[in-house]
Amino acid sequence: MISIVIPTYKESGTIEKLLLHLKNNSVGLIHETIVVDATGCEITKKHVINHGGIFLASEMGRSRQMNAGASIATGEILYFLHADSFPPSSFDKSISECAIGKSPAGCFTMRFDSKHPLLKLFGWFTRFSGNWCRGGDQSLFINNELFHEIGGFNEEFVILEDNEIIPRIKHRTKFNVIQHKLITSARRYQENGVFRLQLLFGLIHFGYRIGISQKSLLNFYRKHVH
Repeated sequence: MISIVIPTYKESGTIEKLLLHLKNNSVGLIHETIVVDATGCEITKKHVINHGGIFLASEMGRSRQMNAGASIATGEILYFLHADSFPPSSFDKSISECAIGKSPAGCFTMRFDSKHPLLKLFGWFTRFSGNWCRGGDQSLFINNELFHEIGGFNEEFVILEDNEIIPRIKHRTKFNVIQHKLITSARRYQENGVFRLQLLFGLIHFGYRIGISQKSLLNFYRKHVH
């Protein structure tokens, strides 16, 4: 059974749509849905409770929020999902079959809800297994026991937390990219410009690779990305 963990921040207008999507595209393998909000938003809380989920308030930071959700999750598989990413039909069946058979950890391929050719290209590359093709928008599933064995998300990471944990997972076990597309929002690209935002992301990833501090990377992100 699967525990879904969704970190949120100012997602009161999106979370109900996602919760309905999860219900309508599940085959019944969801044990619980845990939404961990960084503001304790009452509107978000109301939506979560109305749809039978568990609501937690947490300190801001996806790593902290996802670890907080995982700390109370009781499903055999943890599934970390962003609030603006919508997994494919029968996603829980795909995750369960993969976790039991091929690999205890992995993600889906991805496409943006946009017809922009560059975003289509970015989505196409997510079918490959290289770390450079990975991102949190693709979601992440992992065996609950394994997640805690590797220490969960590194809470010192306030940005690119998925790029930090996935190599640690791969060091321990096989990581599988399920070839079914998750749909994620292109809103940040629409607000910032596709080419401009991708350049900024490229600079952030380069900065991470050469050892620039998390604080500096976060400050750069907040200064330049709307």
